[in-house]
Amino acid sequence: QVQLVESGGGLVQTGGSLGLSCSASGSIASIRGMGWYRQAPGKQRELVAGIMPDGSTNYAESVKGRFTVSRDNAKNTVYLQMNNLKPEDTAVYYCNAAISSLVRTGLYDYWGQGTQVTVSS
Repeated sequence: QVQLVESGGGLVQTGGSLGLSCSASGSIASIRGMGWYRQAPGKQRELVAGIMPDGSTNYAESVKGRFTVSRDNAKNTVYLQMNNLKPEDTAVYYCNAAISSLVRTGLYDYWGQGTQVTVSS
């Protein structure tokens, strides 16, 4: 019953900016870590950025200084602001959250549906 829905992908020119949003809904008890992954054609999925409930963050070296991850705990939402985009940022971006639900015990990973980000050269 827990779902993550993301939005904000699209086409942007090199050097441009784009913001992604991902909201969790359903029978949620609590959310621990939230983050963003991406997968480009022919490449493995990689962690882009993560954020804990206390606001601590971590970034892939390739995006550090350009991307900013944030979250609104009251809205069960995680954001990714992407600035100074490069063609190598082109990928499908997936949000991820570690969530404990009201209907089963334990902490589980949930994934968004993915959104395409394309940076033209």
